[in-house]
Amino acid sequence: MLFLNVGIDVSPLGRTRAGTARYLEGLLGEFERDGEPRVRRLSFPGGASALGDLVWYPALLPVRARGLDVLHCPGIRAPFRSSAPLVVTVHDVAVLRHPGAFPAWSRRYSRFALPRIVRAARRLIADSEFTKRELVELLGVDAAVVRVIPLAAGTAFQPDGSAAAGRYALAVGTLEPRKNLARLAQAAGRAGVELRISGERGWGGVEPDGGGLHWLGRVPDEQLARLYRGALCLAYPSLYEGFGLPVLEAMACGTPVVTSATGATAELAGAAAVLVDPLDPDAIARGIEEAIERRDELSERGLKRAASFSWRATADATLAVYREAAA
Repeated sequence: MLFLNVGIDVSPLGRTRAGTARYLEGLLGEFERDGEPRVRRLSFPGGASALGDLVWYPALLPVRARGLDVLHCPGIRAPFRSSAPLVVTVHDVAVLRHPGAFPAWSRRYSRFALPRIVRAARRLIADSEFTKRELVELLGVDAAVVRVIPLAAGTAFQPDGSAAAGRYALAVGTLEPRKNLARLAQAAGRAGVELRISGERGWGGVEPDGGGLHWLGRVPDEQLARLYRGALCLAYPSLYEGFGLPVLEAMACGTPVVTSATGATAELAGAAAVLVDPLDPDAIARGIEEAIERRDELSERGLKRAASFSWRATADATLAVYREAAA
C-alpha cells in the first residue's frame, strides 16, 4: 500500500496548549514513530489571529496543500475549498450551541465559516458520538461522512508518581464561561474543600477569585499529573464539552471524577465517575462528597476506563479516515 502524503495544519500549536494542541501532539507523535503517513506540517507564520482566519485558511493554506493526498485541519478553522481531499476534526460546536459564551470574533467567524467548512470536507472526525449528533443537528451534516475517533491521555498521566499535598478538588481548563467555575466554587465551599484551578486565562470575564480558590495558571504536564494524583477528585461540571480530555487524564492517574451528567463527558466517563447536574451547586457539592467516599472504587473503575483509550488507536483510526478521503 502506498504511503499517503498528508498536510496537517499545526497552526493551533501557536494558539493554545489545551485540547486541540494535545490532540495534535498525540497524533503527530504516533505518526512520527510509524513513519506513516508522510506528514508535512503547515502553519500560518503570523500566529493565531483574525488575520490567520481571513487569509491563511481561505487563501494560503489551500495553495500550500496542492499536490498532497490529504489535508487535515485539526479544528474548526479550515479552508472553504481545497484541491486536496479535506479532513476536518470537530472537537465541539459549542460556539453555535452557546454563542454568548464566546468572544464576538469567534461568533461571527463560526456562523459564516462552519457551514462552508463542513461542506468542503470529504470526511469529518468527531471526538464523541455527542459531537457527531451536534454536527447533524446544528449544521445538517450527513452522518455518513462523520467518523467518531476519541482522544487519549498523554504518557505523563499515570497513577504512579509523586502527588501534590493538600485537601483539594481540582478543576482543569481554560478560564471561560463553559467551565462553570462560579457554581463549582460554590460547590467546593459547601463540600468544605479547597478548589485548585489549572488552566490558561481565557475570555468572558471569568476570574478565579474568592475564598477557597487557588488559581495555578497553566502548568506542565508532569506538574498537572501530580495535581491529579493528589486531588480528592477532579471536579469538571462543564456546561458543554465535545469530549472532556481532563476527565480521561484524571482517570488515567487514578483520580476520582465528578462531571456533568449530560453531553460528551457522561459518554466518556460512563460508570467510572460521579455524574451531576452542572446547573445545581448543591448537586455538585454532593458529587464531590460522594467521589471522596467512593475513592477506591472510582479509582479502579477510572483506570480501567482510561486504559481503553490510546493515541495508537486514535492514530490508526485517523489514518484509515485519510485513506477513505483519498480514495
